[in-house]
Amino acid sequence: MRAVMQWRMLSLDRLPTNELSMTQELIANVLDVRREGVAEAAGKLQRAGLIHCSRGRTTVLDRPGLEARVCECLWNN
Repeated sequence: MRAVMQWRMLSLDRLPTNELSMTQELIANVLDVRREGVAEAAGKLQRAGLIHCSRGRTTVLDRPGLEARVCECLWNN
């Protein structure tokens, strides 16, 4: 989950919006992880109200919350 969250944040830093247009399959391939792991991480973040995912798009709803979760994940691993 840490790698997925870090990658999402790094990607968002390079975009003018809070939306990523990438499938979970593509994210998994970029990170060399299973797509199921990306889906699990996205589900956790979505249930926490931090992101919204739909058909190849991820919208960040709470950037400060997502950043805090990334930092928390970095310190706990």
